Amino acid sequence: MKILTTLIALALSVASFASTPHKYRLVWQDHFNGKTFDSRSWTKIPRSAGADWKRYMSPADSLYAVRDGKLILRGAVNTNHEADTAQFVTGGLYTKHKRTVKYGKVEVRAKLGRAQGAWPAIWMLPDEDIQWPNGGEIDIMEHLNHDNIAYQTIHTNYTYNLKLQDTPPHGKTHSIDRDGYNTYGVELLPDSIVFSVNGDRYFSYPRIQTDKEGQFPFNRPFYLLIDMQIEGSWVGKADHKQLPVEMEVDWVKFYELKE
Repeated sequence: MKILTTLIALALSVASFASTPHKYRLVWQDHFNGKTFDSRSWTKIPRSAGADWKRYMSPADSLYAVRDGKLILRGAVNTNHEADTAQFVTGGLYTKHKRTVKYGKVEVRAKLGRAQGAWPAIWMLPDEDIQWPNGGEIDIMEHLNHDNIAYQTIHTNYTYNLKLQDTPPHGKTHSIDRDGYNTYGVELLPDSIVFSVNGDRYFSYPRIQTDKEGQFPFNRPFYLLIDMQIEGSWVGKADHKQLPVEMEVDWVKFYELKE
C-alpha cells in the first residue's frame, strides 16, 4: 500500500509539473549596476570548518567585483600567506536574513568560468537555525571542472541520511552553454520544487506521503547563496595553472507566488 501511495503521489506531481506554470509577482531584483554589491541585500559568506564548499571562503576584496553590470566572484591560489594560510581563496555572497523566498521563484543568469577543480554554485538554505540537512538544501546550479552540464539537486534528511534518493529522484542534470550565459531557476511550491535551465522546466521534486522523516522540509523561507568553490571530494583536485577562475552573475530575481 505504501508503494502504491508513493506511485500515486509521483503521478500527481508529474501531472501538476506538466500543467500550466504558476503565476508569480516580481518582488526583488539585482542587476549589479553600482560600483560594488549592495550590502543591504548581500553579505560575504564567512569561512568555517567542515564542509568542502566553505573551506576557502575569504572576504578579500580581490575576489569580489562589480564590472559592466556583472557581479564577479573569483577563486584563486592564495599568494598572501601572511594574511591567510589557506591554499586557495574563494568569493561568495548570500542573502541570509536579508532576502528570502518561501513560496515563489528564484532565477539567476550567470556565466561560469571553467577550470580543473572549480566548483561554482547557486543554491538555497533555510533562513533559520536548523541543523543540516534537516532543514533542506536546494541546489539551483552546481558545475564541475569543464563539464557542459549543470547539476540541480535536493538534499534533506530523507535523501542524505536515510539514502532515499530515488523515491522520488532527488536530482538531475541539464545541458548548458558552457561558454555563455544561462538562466538557472527554481520554483518553491507547497507541494514540489521545480527546476529549470533557460526556461526549460524539466525536473520536479514532489512532496509525497511517507512515514520516513524529513522528505519535504521546504515550507519555510530560504535564502540564496552564490559562490565560487575550489576543490573537494566531489570535484577533485585543482590545477593551479588554470586559476584564477571567475563566475559572472548578470542578474538575480526573486518572485512571490500569486494566490
